[in-house]
Amino acid sequence: MKVDLHCHTHYSDGKHDLSFLKARAIENGLSHLAITDHDCVDALVAAESVGGPAIIPGVEISCMWENIEIHVVGLCIDARESGLSALLAEQQTSRHKRIVKIDEKLRQQGAGGLLESLSGLKASALTRSHVADFLVESGVCVNRKKVFKRYLNKGGKAHVPAEWCSMSTAIGAIKGAGGIAILAHPGRYPLNRAKLKRLVDTFRQVGGEALEASYPNIAPEMKQYLEKLGLNFQCIYPVVLIFMTQRLLGRMLASCRHCLLKSRRRSYGNTLCGKRGSMLSNETADSGRNF
Repeated sequence: MKVDLHCHTHYSDGKHDLSFLKARAIENGLSHLAITDHDCVDALVAAESVGGPAIIPGVEISCMWENIEIHVVGLCIDARESGLSALLAEQQTSRHKRIVKIDEKLRQQGAGGLLESLSGLKASALTRSHVADFLVESGVCVNRKKVFKRYLNKGGKAHVPAEWCSMSTAIGAIKGAGGIAILAHPGRYPLNRAKLKRLVDTFRQVGGEALEASYPNIAPEMKQYLEKLGLNFQCIYPVVLIFMTQRLLGRMLASCRHCLLKSRRRSYGNTLCGKRGSMLSNETADSGRNF
């Protein structure tokens, strides 16, 4: 069995629709594909009418922890659960308001047209990556890295602080929808080892159950450190699953009817051998702080 447990479509910051992703999944021999768009589940509705690998319903929620933006992935969610739907609607509203404020600042810099450009996208959850693409396509900057440095990051000409829900609220919404809450790309946050350990500890205390220990561009020493943290806190690892408790394994099997796994706990990590980003375009490798 080969899976990808963290994929985005054009409904958030991805470049492609679900049909394209499923075709790439088939080409790469994937049996399961998790759709985890930023703060929206629109692609999951379309998934019901598109053939291919089994879809694991998911979402990636932006939230705040000690004034730092954190991302929490939810897998095996009920995408129509009312509490989750209400939170995602609030998140999308916050995203739109942020984009409007960024547009105002860009116009002051002589770079107008952002809102008009974004109106033609299918995205339900607008991200700063969309802004970066606009500025690159408009010739304002040569690449995304320059955009974030000059305009969007803290201190930039068009910087607008994010206003997300709390980490506990995000986890509560995911669990309320029957999902498993996973700390996304922990090594990408601006944290030293001590504070990262405290983040993982707090994440577990407020109901988080898993962390990602493998993702694009992760340094080998960080991967090793996250594996150690995960084992200490009894977390599971999406993508490269090195350890999973019997309780969480049972929950995933019960929540995702397509996940017909028969492996025992020790061999589980060898059967789920997919690597996030191996089948997708480069947008999945963008920094976790770009959204």
